Amino acid sequence: MVSDAEVKVKGVQILAKYLGDIEMEKFIALIQREPFDYTEWRQDLGEDASVEEISSRAMALRNKGIK
Repeated sequence: MVSDAEVKVKGVQILAKYLGDIEMEKFIALIQREPFDYTEWRQDLGEDASVEEISSRAMALRNKGIK
């Protein structure tokens, strides 16, 4: 079983690889700042959604005041 520390390190590495350092930091700050159920959110995304589609949906919900 992987330790919590190892999961954190791998998570940060993946975020940095795909988002870059600045966006990774922003993502972490956003997750920490707002009440957020990642599991529920992830299930609603759809498996074939692109990053752009996910971002557009998130921005639309944000503009409606839904978190």
